[in-house]
Amino acid sequence: MSETNEFQVRFWGVRGSISISDPKSVRYGGNTSCLEVRCGDRLLIFDAGSGLRYLGNEMMAGGETFDTDIFLTHTHYDHICGIPFFKPFFNPQNKFRLWAGHLLPETDLRGVLCALMKSPLFPVPLEIFQSKIEFHDFLTGDNLSVGDDVVVRTASLNHPDGATGYRVEYGGQSICYLTDTEHVAGELDQTILELIDGADIVIYDSMFTEEEYKNCVGWGHSTWEAGADLCDAANVPQFVIFHHDPDHDDEFMDKIAEAAERRRPGTIVAREGMVLRPARREAEAPLLRRRAGSIG
Repeated sequence: MSETNEFQVRFWGVRGSISISDPKSVRYGGNTSCLEVRCGDRLLIFDAGSGLRYLGNEMMAGGETFDTDIFLTHTHYDHICGIPFFKPFFNPQNKFRLWAGHLLPETDLRGVLCALMKSPLFPVPLEIFQSKIEFHDFLTGDNLSVGDDVVVRTASLNHPDGATGYRVEYGGQSICYLTDTEHVAGELDQTILELIDGADIVIYDSMFTEEEYKNCVGWGHSTWEAGADLCDAANVPQFVIFHHDPDHDDEFMDKIAEAAERRRPGTIVAREGMVLRPARREAEAPLLRRRAGSIG
């Protein structure tokens, strides 16, 4: 593999809750959450939804071996269902480190995945994998070192059973990934603001519109409007709408894209296969942190 300093994110799954196969949703995609982040020659994977299977197939097609980290926001099924079908786990020459920050002290990541791949839920156990796999449970809020000048910062998200938001820093730039999380109406989440302050790209749980959210309070998800407010307050140039509701087809997503463009020009709605790279920004004056705690 040739050396590169490129920093980018590729979307393999953008859907929330359950994967869908619908001709009316092919443009945005139907697989659940999975991101590939490239920091030079280092590969990081975020979440292991059904999109992980397709990423794994491409990794195998290249004939390479991998020494890779997989970071989970949480272990709800739609974010881990790709793990049993990830072909690189069956190559004994590969090494993987799986990370989760929301489970301690009640349980641990290996135990959760053993329960997933166990009768009567699954026909073969976790031990079927032949790669060297390490399981790392950390406390949300920790900074994680993965080498090669890559820093992964974490923060707690507001979601049933807990979840972790991530900020990847490399080469003086940063990409943030925040799903699943629920905002409080009329307030800015101070924990999220701390994590995304001045980031280049923020990928945010935008499962509902504000109108839909009125009937979904307590479900653990947010809106694209709340995401736009956070990105405004944190001086983020690139906001990415993510974790699409499975009932939102391409036509509905097009309408969200149009509304988001009017609200915050340059906003992107995530699609499977899309690749984003942080844009180089000119030197900026020191950021004025907005920590008032309320919108407007």
